[in-house]
Amino acid sequence: MIEVDNIHKTFGENHVLKGISTTFEQGKTNLIIGQSGSGKTVFLKCLLGLFFPEQGAIRYSGQDYAQLTNDEQRDLRQDMGMVFQGSALFDSMTVEENVRFPLDMFTKQGKSEMQDRVDFVLERVRLKDAHKKYPSEISGGMQKRVAIARAIVMKPSYLFCDEPNSGLDPKTAIIIDNLIHEITDEYNITTVINTHDMNSVMEIGEKIIFLKNGHLEWEGTNKEIFKTENEAVTDFVYSSELFKKVRQMYIEERN
Repeated sequence: MIEVDNIHKTFGENHVLKGISTTFEQGKTNLIIGQSGSGKTVFLKCLLGLFFPEQGAIRYSGQDYAQLTNDEQRDLRQDMGMVFQGSALFDSMTVEENVRFPLDMFTKQGKSEMQDRVDFVLERVRLKDAHKKYPSEISGGMQKRVAIARAIVMKPSYLFCDEPNSGLDPKTAIIIDNLIHEITDEYNITTVINTHDMNSVMEIGEKIIFLKNGHLEWEGTNKEIFKTENEAVTDFVYSSELFKKVRQMYIEERN
């Protein structure tokens, strides 16, 4: 679990995060949504330890990150997996080399042990025959699955995903959503996803927080988001005609 307690983050005179408090639960897919400029990316970077809030605390399983020593912070960061928006694979490395990279960098495992772990996670993301291929030789959806495999190869307690469906077609995006959800549940990981994809919200949003202008405007589940009367949330969620129709269907059924 990650507990966020009244954090503030500024850049010069720009007050980006304004007293956010929330929790991200273990074993659940926790989603951060909001319009561009709402503070989502800065918030995610604070959770990753890349930015330090000027006020407030972020606790990981009860540990206040700001109170840890440098070595303890480094150990905690190694307990975090990250799926970047553009997958961020190394073009000159094969799929298995990309996945093995964290093990090479941060562990003293033998080659056989590392290979077993790489084989396991690639099979888990349904890519057991892609070991020797390069990123340029596989599809965008497969690249995203490689990125997920690399993110979980160190058996992290925390998994962060930044727009994991960016650039993917709707069918592939659903596959990625389901894979992240399965892995979260299977390994009891605390997963935090920064997204603007409302399909992801509705499919896997077990906990959703909505940011607006640096404030936590609303939080709830993907079932509760249909029921909210919060105007900022409804304007965001039902900005597309599809979700306006879904909203109307919900209202009609309730009446």
